[in-house]
Amino acid sequence: MLSVVVLWGTTFVLVKAVLAVMPPQWFNSLRMVVAFPCLAFLYRAQWSRLTWTSWMAGGAAGLCLAVGYIFQTQGLVYTTPTNSAFITALVVVLVPCLMSVPLLRPPGASAPNWISWSGALAAFMGLALLTVPSGRVWQHSLANINRGDLFTLACALFFSLHVLVLAHATGRVPFQHIALLQIGFATVFLTLCALWTEPLPRTHLAGGLSHIQTPLVLFSVLVTGVLATAAAFSIQTWAQQVIPPTNIAVLLTLEPVFAWLTSFVFLHSRLAPRPTLGAILVLAAILTTEIVPRVGLRQA
Repeated sequence: MLSVVVLWGTTFVLVKAVLAVMPPQWFNSLRMVVAFPCLAFLYRAQWSRLTWTSWMAGGAAGLCLAVGYIFQTQGLVYTTPTNSAFITALVVVLVPCLMSVPLLRPPGASAPNWISWSGALAAFMGLALLTVPSGRVWQHSLANINRGDLFTLACALFFSLHVLVLAHATGRVPFQHIALLQIGFATVFLTLCALWTEPLPRTHLAGGLSHIQTPLVLFSVLVTGVLATAAAFSIQTWAQQVIPPTNIAVLLTLEPVFAWLTSFVFLHSRLAPRPTLGAILVLAAILTTEIVPRVGLRQA
């Protein structure tokens, strides 16, 4: 699982490099087109066992996953890999906030407590320090935020909804069905999005194909498709059966750290004192939201 987190963290820089030569939504589509056949082969015995509930849960999870990837990849066009990773990590804080809505709350789950709301407030403050340029008037800060950061914040919201969809499906649908169908539906949704938002005229089709054939794009599509999507989702699903949820959550909070380290090594990206403080607040909020409630439960 730690290897998966390292992989997810380092791919922020890889995807950022690819987006300089390839439209973001076509990259998303190709990534899923590579990942889905891998899962279709891996779970080939499950096709005959799919139920109507499986298709509904897989479709809902795939839609949330696709919209999350749309906003995340589009946001990477305008923001840094480090910002993208830290803002995406707000999923761990947004989930308990969304669970305060009874309709979204999974069966048997309790409403968020004061610790969750404190974590959300700390994360909001950290996000403001991370994304709002220094020296700006706070009353006009929203107009000054990088639109890539706003896209990524929307991505974190839909990834949070994806977590809740999976929580609702737990116990009713085998995990193999979800792993297979969510990527299948995401492939369809992302391809339709690419056709709609980034149409390739016939005169540009040859140029688009030439980009796909470049070593950087081929390597990125294979890594993100086979490893960061097909293998990573399968490993995470398996790992959550043998590793306590607290350990999984703590491991996932390391994703933005690895993204920053990769940016530092390959892009020479550095965080100024102000965004550094914001990143620390985001990480503190995530760790507090995930660890403190479980520590209290163990002591009780």
